Amino acid sequence: MSHTLVRAGASRSFAADHPLCQAATTHAEVLLILGSEAGQAYAELAEPGCFALILIELGDECLGVHTGEQRGEEGSQVLGFARFRLGHGAPSDLVEIVRQPATPAAAIAQARGLFEAHGLLTAVCADFPGRIVNRLVRPYYNAALAKLDAGLASAADLDLTLKLGLGYPEGPIELLERTGLAEHCDTTEALYQALAEPAYAPARRARVARQRRDGA
Repeated sequence: MSHTLVRAGASRSFAADHPLCQAATTHAEVLLILGSEAGQAYAELAEPGCFALILIELGDECLGVHTGEQRGEEGSQVLGFARFRLGHGAPSDLVEIVRQPATPAAAIAQARGLFEAHGLLTAVCADFPGRIVNRLVRPYYNAALAKLDAGLASAADLDLTLKLGLGYPEGPIELLERTGLAEHCDTTEALYQALAEPAYAPARRARVARQRRDGA
């Protein structure tokens, strides 16, 4: 199935060129909307019904922000997606596809097929803020930062323990320092505001890093 591409602002998922972007054509059945303003670009489409499938790049927000919600019965040929990327690190090969309760199975299959045909891996999730990976890993990172603040161990020992004990290739402190503590704060703050769960409240070190980044 062919696809066409619209860029609306900076894209976290496909900031650099990628085979998926290179394969885009002018007229196609599938519309891929990339960028921080993807939702607005979707709202401004003159004839969204002329596409068999529309894929909107998401930040931390829900797809329903752009498509609307109706009694838990929403769902159409419009899906959301985000390629997982930790802070300012390189995007991973994982694309999280966001469905709604009544999204047709055929639309989900088409979305998975498009991304996987261009060398990406896919996971499908319901329409929740932060999707799968961020919902799972952000509390873990916050806990590691809190234990560093509490003096449980040095950053080096915390990282080493988790690498040796759990087989992780990189410890949480070094990972966050490499990809951006301030960016971690941005994401956890968005999740905390959306979900009001204490586990997502930004850790102190992340807040300090963001204040330094923003010149506060």
